[in-house]
Amino acid sequence: MQVRTITVEREYGSGGALIARRLAEHLGWKLWDEELTAEIARLAKVDQKAARLCDERMDPLIYRLFRVFARGSYERALPLEGVSSRFDADQMVAMLQEVIEDVASRGNCVIVGRGAPYILRAHPDAFHVFIYAPRDEKIRRIRTLGKSEKEAAQLVSEVDAERASFIRHYFGAEWPCRALYNAMINSKFGDEYVIEMILQHIAALEKFQTAQVAGV
Repeated sequence: MQVRTITVEREYGSGGALIARRLAEHLGWKLWDEELTAEIARLAKVDQKAARLCDERMDPLIYRLFRVFARGSYERALPLEGVSSRFDADQMVAMLQEVIEDVASRGNCVIVGRGAPYILRAHPDAFHVFIYAPRDEKIRRIRTLGKSEKEAAQLVSEVDAERASFIRHYFGAEWPCRALYNAMINSKFGDEYVIEMILQHIAALEKFQTAQVAGV
């Protein structure tokens, strides 16, 4: 079985979103990160800005949880005015699952976060990666985005706790759920290292599965 979809789950600050983008560019595949929000807005027939605002709304905790998972690399804070009450986070999560299933069926794509490993856990042609890093490395990366040491440390502590709550609420699983991933890779050695490790893991898996089919 050839891998046609790669999901990239990541700790906040580990560089996973950028690594996913570079991986998609290397493979010539479609990257689905913030594009997922645009696709949901299109299908829901709502303004894309409203869809982004819904990402953070919830009642009120779950809106906040969905924000950090569904928005990927977006900024975490947005005003709440103008969001339609008819388009809430529960609806958005249901639509998110439909969209992820659809883009995975097309193949040749890299999907960032948003519970994709859970949604696609039964897909044999999906390869699931979890990227992590030591706390000081995550703080260093976040500080390159203009955050102070204090702000970076707070984000590292808060965002992943919110992601874990999101997964627990919508998927009934712990985050990260190690049994779902094909590989868990430490990004402290650099983005190129992570990309090379992902490609090696995929090549090894495809070789193993080909040998199994051939009965070797």
